[in-house]
Amino acid sequence: MILVNFKTTKEGTGENAVKLAKICEKIQKETKIEIVPVVQAADCYRVSKAVHTKIFVQHIDPVEYGANTGNILPEAVKQNGAVGTLINHAEKQIDLNVIKKTIERAKELNLITVVCIAKPSLAKKVAQMSPDYLAIEPPELIGGNISVATAKPELIVQCVENADGTPVLCGAGIKTIEDVKKALEYGARGILIASGITKADNPEAKLRELAKGFQ
Repeated sequence: MILVNFKTTKEGTGENAVKLAKICEKIQKETKIEIVPVVQAADCYRVSKAVHTKIFVQHIDPVEYGANTGNILPEAVKQNGAVGTLINHAEKQIDLNVIKKTIERAKELNLITVVCIAKPSLAKKVAQMSPDYLAIEPPELIGGNISVATAKPELIVQCVENADGTPVLCGAGIKTIEDVKKALEYGARGILIASGITKADNPEAKLRELAKGFQ
């Protein structure tokens, strides 16, 4: 599995989000590797109507219908086409108790949960909350040119060991097919990538290259 986090980049917003999601869909069809656009909540409906792949959002709040101005309601993203969400990304961190509540709210709606963690020591605690996936992303490597699979492969191994069977994704600095192969070799089940695609000179070619790392 490849999760492509569009973040709030110009390349991943509005009509550009649709274009990038269509690239994800195209490469998924070509390679048979699941590729999931992770979009802003505001783009969720637009993107879900343009492609037939799974769509995740970048964040939800553990709120219910009511007076919660400015929060992202889980029901809203589901009704607008999302089937999953990131939780606790390094750029949108929340406390452990809020992670737990968010997972619980997502599960009420059968939304797939991917909880991002900065260090393996959190894996066991979060795994006990029963997310669908954990994503290990050391914040100092996010957006850089050196991947965790290259710089700190032991973090992947430790995270997998601590995850109690919860599938682990590898993020932070993934840029090359070798990064993908190393991540899988160390026990990851997929990757979470952002700037490696959104800022690539040719996002389609780069995504195709990375997908081949799974074959």
